[in-house]
Amino acid sequence: MRFFKDLSLASFTAGFVAVLVGFTSSVAIVFQAAQAFGATPEIISSWMWALGLGMGLTSAVTSVWWRKPVMIAWSTPGAAVLAVAGSGYGMGEAVGAFIVCALLITVAGATGWFERVMNRIPMALASALLAGVLARFGIEAFLAARTALPLVLLMLLSYLVLRRLLPRYAVPLTLLAAVVFVAGRGELAWSAVHFSAAVPVFTRPVFSWQAVVSLALPLFVVTMASQNLPGVAAIRAAGYQLPISKLITISGLATLVLAPFGAFALNLSAITAAICMGREAHEDPARRYTAAVSCGAIYVVIGLFGAAVTGLLTAFPKELVAAIAGLALLGTIASGLAAAVRDESHREAALITFLVTLSGLTLAGIGSAFWGVVAGALALAIQQLGRKPSAGRDIAPGCKIKQDHRAAATTADGARPSSTAGKTS
Repeated sequence: MRFFKDLSLASFTAGFVAVLVGFTSSVAIVFQAAQAFGATPEIISSWMWALGLGMGLTSAVTSVWWRKPVMIAWSTPGAAVLAVAGSGYGMGEAVGAFIVCALLITVAGATGWFERVMNRIPMALASALLAGVLARFGIEAFLAARTALPLVLLMLLSYLVLRRLLPRYAVPLTLLAAVVFVAGRGELAWSAVHFSAAVPVFTRPVFSWQAVVSLALPLFVVTMASQNLPGVAAIRAAGYQLPISKLITISGLATLVLAPFGAFALNLSAITAAICMGREAHEDPARRYTAAVSCGAIYVVIGLFGAAVTGLLTAFPKELVAAIAGLALLGTIASGLAAAVRDESHREAALITFLVTLSGLTLAGIGSAFWGVVAGALALAIQQLGRKPSAGRDIAPGCKIKQDHRAAATTADGARPSSTAGKTS
């Protein structure tokens, strides 16, 4: 099978790091969201089953089908909204809201309106958006030194030396060195690991206009603006051409099927996508899809054995997770910044997009990724007001984005990318 021929240690490790970062950074928020609706331990386990299988199967199957890295994740800001707004609603009303949100996501993909909006965003702003989203993880990697200086120094030095000697295996070997270090110091929380298989629990949906207004609509808005928007930016910044509308539709349909079991919202990923789509996953862009498939397979295991795998992943110290995430994303952050400031006519608008996104600003319950694009687009509109736009320069349609991304990927990877490359998170 071609997949096993394309698979490498680096790509599998990239998939594992993506799961480690994506899961441990937000699983507590998912638990809080479930508990806001009065979920029992059995229902929380069912949520992990539904989310794990949903993320895993949609990521793995689509990646194998298109032979390009496709990363689907749960909506972390959506979970945060549910954790805050869920009080006063029962699990049945929550499931009803999940179904309404899933239908809205499906319509957004099937009609193609979301992709048309994305095609109007200049490449410089999309790259700045991605860099702003990921830069926070780069900063957290070094802030972790405040509480775990020896660990962070070891990981940084290991990464720098390995990037010089064994660049393809720099991230996996750095992770191995860190795990050995913390294990030797007795800092792995093995007591949190308990083996048990997850059992799906069906919850009959209850529909009410109050739940639609208070839960479904906010969940849909933050998922599209704070997750799918940077997800598309991640895909295109990596130089991959993927059918965005189809992927949005697939994520909506998967959410619709799994909503009664606890899948509240599935969407394109940005952060974990950047890990699996970057050079660290594989030198050859055409073989990076194996990292996404590996990530998907691990998510399926999480779904089937939720409690045990949750305990295993959360056994790692938070400083280790923060540091390996930041180091794994260094190349993607650098490429995003380079693409953002390359065109002088878009430079200031891109910088505004980057800074607003990096700030973590939240207004009206919508995260900084959306407001970064709004601020950048407004700045660009004011700068371009009254000027005659150059054809294909100020606005980057899909075909132009493809050309620009290939150029960016060539610069980042040092070699002309395969025609199969194309990116979104």
